Amino acid sequence: MNANLPDSTALGAVSSALDEETARAEIYGLLSQLFYAPPTSELLAQIRVAATEAPAAGGFLEEPWRELVAAARELGDPAIQDEYIALFGGVGKPEIYLYGSHYLSGFLNEKPLARLRTDLAALGLARNDAMSETEDHIAYLCEVMRYLIAGDDAAVSNLAKQRDFFVVHVLPWSARMC
Repeated sequence: MNANLPDSTALGAVSSALDEETARAEIYGLLSQLFYAPPTSELLAQIRVAATEAPAAGGFLEEPWRELVAAARELGDPAIQDEYIALFGGVGKPEIYLYGSHYLSGFLNEKPLARLRTDLAALGLARNDAMSETEDHIAYLCEVMRYLIAGDDAAVSNLAKQRDFFVVHVLPWSARMC
C-alpha cells in the first residue's frame, strides 16, 4: 500500500460531509424562498416532483420533507399562496411575524436588528437596497446561513461562523415563530 495515497474511507467521509453541507445550504435556500414571499408556481412545481425518499432512512428532516411535498401535491397553487398571505402578510397585524426583533424585543426594528447589522458588516455582508424586508426577516437569515455554509470565502463560510451566527441570531427566537 502506498502511504501517499489517501484512504478511501477518509475520502468517503469527506464526500459525505460535503454532500451534507450542500444539502444544508439547499434547505436554507428553500426556506428563504418559502418565507420571503408566497411561493411561485415554478417553485411549487419543483417541490411537487421532488423525491421523498431520503438517502439514509431516519434522517431528522425526512418526515417534514415528505409532509411538505405531500402538501404541495395535494393543494393547488392559489390555496398555498393564499395561506402564505393569511399567515405572514395581509392587511394589519400578521398571524405570524417573520422578524427576529419582534420575538427578541417585542417590537420591530429594535436593538436586535442593530446588533445583527453589526455582525453582518463584520462578515462583509449588507442588505440589498432592493430588498423590502429588514435583515432580521427569517428569509434573510436563512440566506445568510446558506452563504455561511456554501460561500467561497473560507474565512467567512465555515462551521464556526455558521454556529456562532445561528446561536446568536436564529436560535433564540425561531422556535417561537414556528
